[in-house]
Amino acid sequence: MRKGGEMREEDNEGVVMANDFFWSYTDEPHASRRRQILSQYPQIKELFGPDPFAFFKIAVVVSLQLCTAIILHDAGWLKMLSIAYFFGSFLNHNLFLAIHELSHNLAFSTPVYNRWLGIFANLPIGVPMSITFQKYHLEHHRFQGVDGIDMDVPSCTEAHFVTNTISKAIWVIFQLFFYALRPLFLKPKPPGYWEFINLAIQVALDGILLYFWGWKSFAYLILSTFVGGGMHPMAGHFISEHYVFNPEQETYSYYGPLNLMTWCVGYHNEHHDFPRIPGNKLHKVKEIASEYYEGLDSYKSWSQVIYMYIMDRSIGPFSRMKRKLSKKSA
Repeated sequence: MRKGGEMREEDNEGVVMANDFFWSYTDEPHASRRRQILSQYPQIKELFGPDPFAFFKIAVVVSLQLCTAIILHDAGWLKMLSIAYFFGSFLNHNLFLAIHELSHNLAFSTPVYNRWLGIFANLPIGVPMSITFQKYHLEHHRFQGVDGIDMDVPSCTEAHFVTNTISKAIWVIFQLFFYALRPLFLKPKPPGYWEFINLAIQVALDGILLYFWGWKSFAYLILSTFVGGGMHPMAGHFISEHYVFNPEQETYSYYGPLNLMTWCVGYHNEHHDFPRIPGNKLHKVKEIASEYYEGLDSYKSWSQVIYMYIMDRSIGPFSRMKRKLSKKSA
């Protein structure tokens, strides 16, 4: 692999930021590692299958967040914002990652049940995204880093505007908007039957909140989603998963305490190697096949990752691995 393009943004200390992505001329690393691990440790297949407690965990978080929104229907702005950042953001980000889990059908063996549960988990987030997320996320796994297909990779427009510490900080604050809107502009997909169901149910819930408890209850949910996806410890996974801090590695795991609240999405190398294993069992993959993961760079703090991304002048939206579509993947 090589670093593409010329370098730019040189400061007084000679630190530079690239004006092109890292380009790889090999396939993504997870399929080959999966085959190697399964040939050596076939018992890992026993970890495949849904999490039997997923529905219960999602129901508790949805209920808690909706009750909080109702309680705050007449709260002041400062109180609402404080609770949204220090409490509601954790709940809504947990639900976003529950939807990630459900996109891999890891709550039920029957895919349609996972879709319905995803729509239910979507309710406190405030805007419909569960069904659409699944469409793009599965492509991210199958075509990791493939130019024009993997919408997890920032656009060139983002990268050309986000070139310094201040613009990177602003980008982090609003990264959820970029994450959500990027595929709609770069690779729009026609909505299907399930998107309209997702939309109708979400609009119904939002309408009920607005009618019976007023706009503050709804605003609390939206604020919880927004702040939880921006300059927030849990949102560090957006950067930690695939932003290249080491040119020889394109996926990174996080082994810190916030895995307990995020469906263990931090075990990201393990997840991409085995997307059919639920988050609560990914640690067992690392335990069984430890020699495949111990030599890889990893993180213990998502907050530190955000800080590194903003302050390191050599890192930016171009710090992602890309590749052309291979005939084997097509």
